[in-house]
Amino acid sequence: MGKKKDKKKGHGAEKTASKTDKKLSKKEKKDLAARGEDDIESILAELTKEDERRIEVTVCRCSQPSPRSNMTLCAHPERPELFMFGGEYCSGNKTFLYNHLFLYNMKKQEWSQITSPNTPPPRCSHQAVMLPQGGGQMWVFGGEFASPTQSQFYHYKDLWVFHVRDCRWEHVQVKGGPSARSGHRMVAFRKSLIVFGGFHDNLREYKYYNDVHIFNLETRIWTKIEPSGISPLPRSACHLWSHPDSARIVMWAGYSKEQVKKEVEKGIVHSDMYALTLEDKRSPESAPLKWKWQLLKPGGDKPCPRSGAASVALGNNRVMLFGGVVDVEDDEETLESQFYNDQYIFDMEKSRWHLLQLNGPKAQVTKEAQHKEVEDAMETDEPPAEPQQEEVVHDDGVFTLRIGPSGQTMDCGESEASAGSSSIAYVPKPRMNCILAHKQNIVYLYGGLYEPDEKQVTLDDFYSLDTSSMTEWRQLSQGTYDQQVWEESDSSEDDSEEDSDADIE
Repeated sequence: MGKKKDKKKGHGAEKTASKTDKKLSKKEKKDLAARGEDDIESILAELTKEDERRIEVTVCRCSQPSPRSNMTLCAHPERPELFMFGGEYCSGNKTFLYNHLFLYNMKKQEWSQITSPNTPPPRCSHQAVMLPQGGGQMWVFGGEFASPTQSQFYHYKDLWVFHVRDCRWEHVQVKGGPSARSGHRMVAFRKSLIVFGGFHDNLREYKYYNDVHIFNLETRIWTKIEPSGISPLPRSACHLWSHPDSARIVMWAGYSKEQVKKEVEKGIVHSDMYALTLEDKRSPESAPLKWKWQLLKPGGDKPCPRSGAASVALGNNRVMLFGGVVDVEDDEETLESQFYNDQYIFDMEKSRWHLLQLNGPKAQVTKEAQHKEVEDAMETDEPPAEPQQEEVVHDDGVFTLRIGPSGQTMDCGESEASAGSSSIAYVPKPRMNCILAHKQNIVYLYGGLYEPDEKQVTLDDFYSLDTSSMTEWRQLSQGTYDQQVWEESDSSEDDSEEDSDADIE
């Protein structure tokens, strides 16, 4: 009898929860109808229908991609090509999500757009990894979709692969795998893909993850692993780097939120670093899988805690970090965002950070200037000033690291204004959520977000940096930063009206 009572209680609780969900769903639909917006499933279904009408593959030259952030940019392993997929853009009162696929030809410095049947739905904050198999494969997992008013969110748990050779998307429908999420990280390791972390938010509740999943590229089977050791705290937007020489994955930083009291949340910017090590040294597809988490304590000139930074592997077990943002609390109600454009190199072999000080363009001194310098020195009885020598940290013939002063935060205008001084290298504007790619000793940077005043500008500028000289960033495209107009959203006005009503009550 007792068991039956418990069972009835369980059913009763389920019915109550179901009724609550239905009431909330009805209320949300009424609110959406008032805003003139369909529910998110209907929006996605309509977008899918539009893509299904496409029956041909086209590759057409185009201008550069429009402003966007939280997209992916992958370098082809064997060809001088970059592939950009997805991303988002917010004009203030409307949000746009993309499933565009762009190809950048490094030699011709030209963009093309690839359209093909069976394209994945629009998304941002997903992950993509490019592999050499079959002439080139770009694997895409997860991400999120937001409605135009950002009142609805949908998280994906789908897995796709784009076959470069025949410009074909394949939806890899396999059982298991990570739950729906965005802000996760994915890297290739031997013959597998490894996924860590991420978050899920449905506006009612949110959850951050610290689970690890491995996808075997040969058997196409997902496996969730349970590493030994103390796991990192759940987080999204961390950095995940593969270190194949030592059979380990390095995880650094990330972001999460915690609820300190009812309707009050606190953001946490993580700055810890862990190594996920394959203990038995066998291939990840071997069973049983034995992995271990290990806390790392890197040395050197460490970046200050930040989120939204971009990173890319440079080879030789080194990675490059650019930009990011940190929110500084002025008081209980005000946050000030500090954006960065400093650059760091992390040596995974030595577990050491280096602040990257670009060399800057070489000064071209004329004979007249040299003669005048000697004359001035003779008049003052002082020898000509010797050029200051920078300490060389590493020079392996590919790129040179130099220890310089603490990171400077300057925008493009300041860099250009200082062009008369040959010692100052050109650096892109501070930003968050941009993307980096590395190919043939060149690092490419595209887009991101910057917040001047109370606006949020989505960027579309494009840069390259030669890692063999580390002189300065080269601007490939200026972008439309000065042309964009920020339009205040209706929701912010509604919120202010609700706040004023609440004050009156």
